[in-house]
Amino acid sequence: MESMLFIVNPRSGKARIKYQLLEIVDLFIKHGFDVRLHITQEQADATKAAGEKGEQMDMIVCSGGDGTLSETISGMMHMENPPVLGYIPAGSTNDFAASLGIPSQAGKAALNVVTGVPRSIDIGYFCRERTFVYVAGFGVFTEVSYMTPQEKKNLLGHQAYMLEGVKSLANIKSYRMRVEADNFCMEGDFIFGMVTNTISVGGFKGLVTQDVALDDGVFEVLMIRTPRTALELTNIVSYMILKEEQSEYVHKFKTSKLKILAEEEVDWVLDGEFGGAKREVEIENLTKRIKIVAGPVKKR
Repeated sequence: MESMLFIVNPRSGKARIKYQLLEIVDLFIKHGFDVRLHITQEQADATKAAGEKGEQMDMIVCSGGDGTLSETISGMMHMENPPVLGYIPAGSTNDFAASLGIPSQAGKAALNVVTGVPRSIDIGYFCRERTFVYVAGFGVFTEVSYMTPQEKKNLLGHQAYMLEGVKSLANIKSYRMRVEADNFCMEGDFIFGMVTNTISVGGFKGLVTQDVALDDGVFEVLMIRTPRTALELTNIVSYMILKEEQSEYVHKFKTSKLKILAEEEVDWVLDGEFGGAKREVEIENLTKRIKIVAGPVKKR
């Protein structure tokens, strides 16, 4: 039998995974896996479990939200030959699962783990300290992901992100920055920025370009300059929600490396969790670093 480490975050989303856990484990056993189950006890426990127990396994599977997936991958990054990763999404938005074509229903996602095809994906390396899977960002709308109470995420899903974001617009914060990418640099005042490897963020697909590949060695970057008037701010919000054409305030580009120098410390969010306050940030694309079982990605 092949060995499997099954990491489960029982608190993700509405905690529905607990009602299907025995059924899912039974499915894995019937497909020839010797399952070792680990229930996470606290934040970063998935990282610890994957790092300490996963290297000798034939497969690692995690169930939870995008944060649990990110923690699990962080625990695998030190491995010379990490095992294939399976993912059963159970969070509020499950952005990265959508990018991979993984079913949102736990039972179908579990079946996909044992019948789907592994594919390599890029991983982000943040300040040579930690990794992220699908998004690193700062500014309005990004701090929302870790400031929004879990209860509200469970109740409203991705709408909670936008509701909290709109609340914060009255006290919008601007940052003076220099942004250096592969082939150019720019300076100015910015209210928002994100580096992504996904087709959607916070449940919204219009925030990133449509030609996204998860294994091409580059990130999609979105930077929004500080508006000068209330009307310009309204136009930016309309862009965020309605996917309108970008303006002089909205910059989209691709890059394999990014360096951002700010005049003051800026709070960063990595895969929906607080990533620290930094004045200088370097982000690098680690190409095709992890293999994860994907599903049939729908054509957009």
